[in-house]
Amino acid sequence: MLKIVVLDGFALNPGDLSWSPIQTLGETMIYDRTASYEVAERCRRAEIVITNKVRLEGPLIEALPHLKAIMVSATGHDVVDVYAARLKGIPVCNVAGYGPDAVAQHTFALLLSLVNRVGEYQNDVQAGGWTQRNDWCYYLYYPVELSGKTMGLIGFGQIAQRVARIATGFGMKVVAYTPRMRSDPLVRFLPLDEVFQTSDVVSLHCPLTPSNAKMVNAKRLGLMNPCAYLINTARGGLVDEKALQLALLRKDIAGAALDVLSVEPPPIDHPLLGIENCVITPHIAWAAYETRKRLLGLMAQNIRAFLAGKPINVVNG
Repeated sequence: MLKIVVLDGFALNPGDLSWSPIQTLGETMIYDRTASYEVAERCRRAEIVITNKVRLEGPLIEALPHLKAIMVSATGHDVVDVYAARLKGIPVCNVAGYGPDAVAQHTFALLLSLVNRVGEYQNDVQAGGWTQRNDWCYYLYYPVELSGKTMGLIGFGQIAQRVARIATGFGMKVVAYTPRMRSDPLVRFLPLDEVFQTSDVVSLHCPLTPSNAKMVNAKRLGLMNPCAYLINTARGGLVDEKALQLALLRKDIAGAALDVLSVEPPPIDHPLLGIENCVITPHIAWAAYETRKRLLGLMAQNIRAFLAGKPINVVNG
């Protein structure tokens, strides 16, 4: 029977989903988490390995005698040495398109948390702040109206396209940068630095690659308006976090809201923790029940296609 190993299943399924779409395809061993020193032993007999954030380096891939395919339970596949897998004839298949609506929704949840500060007002009201006031309305922060502002998108895949449409619903203008030629009646495409210069909100929606690591650096943060915001629901490595820390502390930009960091979970001394104008959520933009259920089903579809001899969503073909 086909032997399948899931290395880090907890994030995808903390207990509210069924693994049956995968389990019906073979003998399935599911681990909530796998430390780096446990990977080789757990994968020793596996024919299909499913990973999300557990790294599969070249020497490990070369040393696994039974491995036939690697399934990444995400869109980003930088945790797998795809070149080493290709040399061994092992397809690496990712899952794309499972959560653009959820991530776009979270992008605006982050933005609204910066411009409306609902959380801070809720905490203050519950602590008695309103009952102690003399006026029917009081201000901790002034809300910012999004209508008429410019949303700048870095990348223009499915998620960014959803964000663009939500932004226009708020009355925002939309500009975008993408290395590929695109056209969209709602969007004006600009060079990368010009997006940073002209946008009131810059939102990242591109994969992390060696060429764009820390693309949001001191120079580009310096191009932004002091009233502008940075949103990142893509990959933490896109941002030079020390440079962002300085920009926030100096109020060079108005704020940042991040669902991803370069190290997850972050160390207690991470430079962006504890900064008042920096909102951070723990990589949950993708994590709606509906989204995770869809992802699990699509991953099963990838495995079925591989077993039928016609692998799909291969990133190292």
